[in-house]
Amino acid sequence: MSPKGRDILKSMVGAVEPARPEAPGAPPPHRPSGAVKAMNLSLGRLGEEAAAAKALRESLASGDKVLEIDPAAVEMSFIRDRIPVDMDPEFERLKQSIQESGQQVPILVRPDPVTAGRYQAAYGHRRLRAAAEIGVPIKAVVRKLTDEELILAQGQENGPRVDLSFIERALFARRMDEHGFSRDMIAQALATDKPETSRLLQVAQTIDPEIILAIGPAPKVGRPRWLAFAEKFREAGGQKKARAAIGAAAFQTLDSNSRFDAIWKALEEKSAPQRAEQTLRTQGGRQLASVTRSGKTFRITVKSAEFSEFLAQRLVGLAAEFEEVNEVK
Repeated sequence: MSPKGRDILKSMVGAVEPARPEAPGAPPPHRPSGAVKAMNLSLGRLGEEAAAAKALRESLASGDKVLEIDPAAVEMSFIRDRIPVDMDPEFERLKQSIQESGQQVPILVRPDPVTAGRYQAAYGHRRLRAAAEIGVPIKAVVRKLTDEELILAQGQENGPRVDLSFIERALFARRMDEHGFSRDMIAQALATDKPETSRLLQVAQTIDPEIILAIGPAPKVGRPRWLAFAEKFREAGGQKKARAAIGAAAFQTLDSNSRFDAIWKALEEKSAPQRAEQTLRTQGGRQLASVTRSGKTFRITVKSAEFSEFLAQRLVGLAAEFEEVNEVK
């Protein structure tokens, strides 16, 4: 790290109050905001760079060689961890950095298990995409990896990153689960415990992937709101409300966080009860009763005393006929 970087790090660390152990039953600690969040983001990025440099040193120490490969010969990991977005300022800055200073940290790839001369990326997908768009070779460490080792490398590279959102982690967990990885492997890849793994899967398995992808990474939306979102989505009509919100003309113009808010608002709206009314009349036009149906509710409002008595005498017979026809026990 450069002297300037160390000075910045010292100044930021000095402004942070040491964490204190929480007392049993104490409320959750206050979450930082504003300048403190910016400071934490900077710390996270410094930590990410340090972790990447450490990984590079370990790779070189173990005898791995850095090769230059045509990006067209490298496929993305068979399980994606990021949700693509239309506008990604961070990616544009990455491209500019590679154009001006070159690729500083290699990506990790494995030889394609099926096709000779091709590779699969374990991590570094943004660098790979940037190199492809710029039109330069990608620097990569090539290592033989099993599926499990690739996923662990991919997940552990995500560990120190501060920009992988809750829902991206949740969708990554769901994709691993669908590929047959165990809960222990998923927890290990995400560097989390089993309860948190269950919460990630709960959200991603409740909400349709199409809905999640339409919303995007929603970096400002954390676990509590996504869990509440999943509960609302599970309610009757939740999926229909979400799809209607996505189909709105203004939805595509919103950023990812605002898309979450738009669907959240739609899910909170109360559905109008579905009612079907019918009026029973004699051939002469005299009203006998009105029938209202709403969901499983069937209500008859009798307008004639004679018709009321007529129905009362036949209800037992109607129940017996229903039982006979439907074989109700």
